[in-house]
Amino acid sequence: MMFVPWRHIADWKCNACGLCCRAYSVVLNFQEWLKIVKNYGVESTASSLDKLFIQRKSDGSCAFLHSFYGTHLCGLQQTKPKACKLWPFKIVSKPEYGYADDAVYSYGEKRLFVYADSACSGLRYGNPTWEFSNLVLKEFTEIALNLRVGQHKTTGNINLLEL
Repeated sequence: MMFVPWRHIADWKCNACGLCCRAYSVVLNFQEWLKIVKNYGVESTASSLDKLFIQRKSDGSCAFLHSFYGTHLCGLQQTKPKACKLWPFKIVSKPEYGYADDAVYSYGEKRLFVYADSACSGLRYGNPTWEFSNLVLKEFTEIALNLRVGQHKTTGNINLLEL
């Protein structure tokens, strides 16, 4: 994985390619695990010695990934784990991936560092647009800080008619 600081990204929009759901295992916190188990059963999850995960299908993709004519959608929209809501962004309190000046993002009095996983095909590189800087990143940051649950600008609002 290679992470890019947000100031190198012009815009981002989920294009429902499903890469995130095929390439990565989703680590769950206990509350997320409980919600999934209550709604879908314990067999929809997996565990290791110290982590809880969403179960993967035999092809390696997330158990909740659904494909329709080349479009990939999440079956967990109402109970989507935080890790899924935040991908492809990493919002951290220290410049863990370098380029601190390009990654720093201020939210109120908080100084955070925002990076994106370069594997995401929904990233458009260049100078950040106003909407990306002020609306999209704000929403991701609020999700990361547990100030927001619902999604509007991020992956929770894919319009099938646009695909």
